[in-house]
Amino acid sequence: MTESEPLISMTGIVKRFGTVVALRGVDFELMPGEVHGLLGQNGAGKTTLIKVLAGIEAADAGEFRIAGERVHLSGVADSKARGISVVHQSLSLVPTLTVADNIFLGSESVRAGHLLDRRRMEVRAAEVLEHYGIPLRPSQPVSTLTFAYRQLLEIAKALAADSRVLILDEPTSSLTKAEEPILFGAVREVSRRGIGVIYVSHRLSEIMELTDRVTVFRDGANVGSFGTSQTSIPELVESIVGSRLDKLDTNRAGSRTEGDPKPEVLSLRDVHSPGVHGACLAVAAGDVVGLVGTTGSGRTEILETIFGARPIRRGFVTYRGESFAPRSIHDAIAKGIKLVPEDRHRWGLVLGHSIERNIAMANLPRWRRWRFLFRGDESRSGAEGVRQRLKIKAPSIDVRVEDLSGGNQQKVVIGKWLDGGTELLLLDEPTAGVDVGARADIYRIILQLADEGKAVVVSSSDYDELLQLCSSFVFIADGRVSSPIDRADVVDERDLHRRLEEARKEFSR
Repeated sequence: MTESEPLISMTGIVKRFGTVVALRGVDFELMPGEVHGLLGQNGAGKTTLIKVLAGIEAADAGEFRIAGERVHLSGVADSKARGISVVHQSLSLVPTLTVADNIFLGSESVRAGHLLDRRRMEVRAAEVLEHYGIPLRPSQPVSTLTFAYRQLLEIAKALAADSRVLILDEPTSSLTKAEEPILFGAVREVSRRGIGVIYVSHRLSEIMELTDRVTVFRDGANVGSFGTSQTSIPELVESIVGSRLDKLDTNRAGSRTEGDPKPEVLSLRDVHSPGVHGACLAVAAGDVVGLVGTTGSGRTEILETIFGARPIRRGFVTYRGESFAPRSIHDAIAKGIKLVPEDRHRWGLVLGHSIERNIAMANLPRWRRWRFLFRGDESRSGAEGVRQRLKIKAPSIDVRVEDLSGGNQQKVVIGKWLDGGTELLLLDEPTAGVDVGARADIYRIILQLADEGKAVVVSSSDYDELLQLCSSFVFIADGRVSSPIDRADVVDERDLHRRLEEARKEFSR
């Protein structure tokens, strides 16, 4: 293979699932040492293409070449043997084992025929880590690593298997801005070594920063491939969604702090719970308060404490002017406090049930009559209203949630709380893994709720998201909360990061 010959060349790839055509004659090319961005809305065909490359799914038509050789992948093992590795959003690490153990899991070194040769594995792991500039120690237990370093370990596992193609699926979806440079540095080093990288992300800013080329999918077909330096974010957005999105009025968020004082909805004073240490927080009607902190800082723990999922051991909570200590999530929901959790699959949805059932389960008291009869017609009408208001892409409310794209699943999680007397909405990473079109829809719903006088608290690793949505910010470290700062006093993402570092230093004194 020469440097001018593609590592991967796919021509006219077609993939059908029953009557659904997921890939419609797709063309794709990856060069040695190239970081190639893959963009498109949820359901555009990106995941199906990755599955074809990984040997999980077989293409129904088209030509597939690896390093110039025409191939037909017979499965995952065949794909890996040809040097194609995928790092998925859900990591496949064993926390109780070391870095070296995980790198060679399934291909361990042995001596005397059956004894594990840990020394040799650690030496080989050290060589791989040093070669690619990955800052990990072979003897480190994985349980001590942050999420960012666990993702680096997944990359090291792939590289140790002599990969020629590395596919990264939403690698920064759970990283903070402070952690992203660690991953970016590893990707750049990998590409310098001649390995081709396919980088799948919904975050256009990192696509612009990291990639050499971008291919955009829409409705299972190529929209086109672009040199990253020759395109712009607005042009990419137009390619992804098919038309230009109306820009959010970010001044609306900043203006909410002006005028007459608004009634306070929630107040925490010196609240202690598992993972929370003396938190103080105030949220008024119409406010969108942003929680800014790194992974593990206590952002999620604070939301779960307010929602009644963590017991309050000490401190005072006032909700709508009255003392409030939720004994369970049922107490919080009955009071109009609702949580959109970070892990929608585990905590936010029943994937095997329909859109209508997922929405109905969150609103059973509204649809019950005489305690045992269920108002099915009203439940369906309410679910259909949510589907239309949030632009959930599904032919009907009877579609199972597991058959929806990630962005539409997230809309169901948010939508189930819209008509149930919500007064305080808590959102934990509300757009993780959500495409640019669905993200804009979710932003508009959040701002509409605030305009209606609802109180909103947003925890997000995406600083641009926080700047677009929030009227004020608090900074969190080790379960402690700083004094609030108005949106009008924050310049940009760098300013948010700088203020977080200042808060962390203050807390450590």
